[in-house]
Amino acid sequence: MPGKQPNLFAFDDADALAPALRSYLITCQNAGLTRHEVFKVAVSGGSLPKTLAKALLAEPKSAEDTVKFDKWEIFFADERAVPLDHEDSNYGLLKKELLDKIPAELGQPTIHPIDTQYLNDTQELADQYEKTLVNSFAKGDSVKLPIFDLLLLGSGPDGHTCSLFPGHPLLRETDAWVAPIEDSPKPPPRRITLTLPVVTHAVKVAFVATGGGKKEIMKEIFEQGNGLPCALVNEATGERCSWFVDHAAVEGVSFPRRGFL
Repeated sequence: MPGKQPNLFAFDDADALAPALRSYLITCQNAGLTRHEVFKVAVSGGSLPKTLAKALLAEPKSAEDTVKFDKWEIFFADERAVPLDHEDSNYGLLKKELLDKIPAELGQPTIHPIDTQYLNDTQELADQYEKTLVNSFAKGDSVKLPIFDLLLLGSGPDGHTCSLFPGHPLLRETDAWVAPIEDSPKPPPRRITLTLPVVTHAVKVAFVATGGGKKEIMKEIFEQGNGLPCALVNEATGERCSWFVDHAAVEGVSFPRRGFL
């Protein structure tokens, strides 16, 4: 693991977690704006969009506590090969939980959904999404990997993140930025996902995991690793990685918690 361990921030519940996540997001946003006048973030699905909405749509407490949505460029860390209005779409979920609720005066982020004309060919769907990344991150230069300002991820009960599943050959992909998967163990089976090198090259990575249903897998991720995708991200990113969890999700997990300042 690079030098230092990931940060594990534990809170009483999702309501207590949200203000800390907001503070973290604004810090990452401002660093991105300083770096290149835009904030490039990739988000996953699951319960994450609802928690993001709780954090980002709260009333600002000061002039510094400002979410500059018009500077956000949002990509999807993974997506299901379904129409954008389908109930399994990560874009559709983010739109319903967060995007549709952003007040007009806060500005609107730039969103990069998948191109649904390629839903029947996941390789082409992945290739087209990779082109979207190239257009944003490479701009005429040759770039080995895109460097997101922040990746916002969740953890599945099996330790998967994005659509990178335990023991799946995709974990060994080193060339592609975006890869197709036809045999996801969790439905729907057909998806595209950022690859592990893209995830681990982000400036910052944040996981959000809540609920007692996560405690067994959290124990395995933080105590054993076992090659689980979440553990691989922890090992590759070290202190660049932060986990925002509730106490129920890490009950009995032997790993030092940090106070969120």
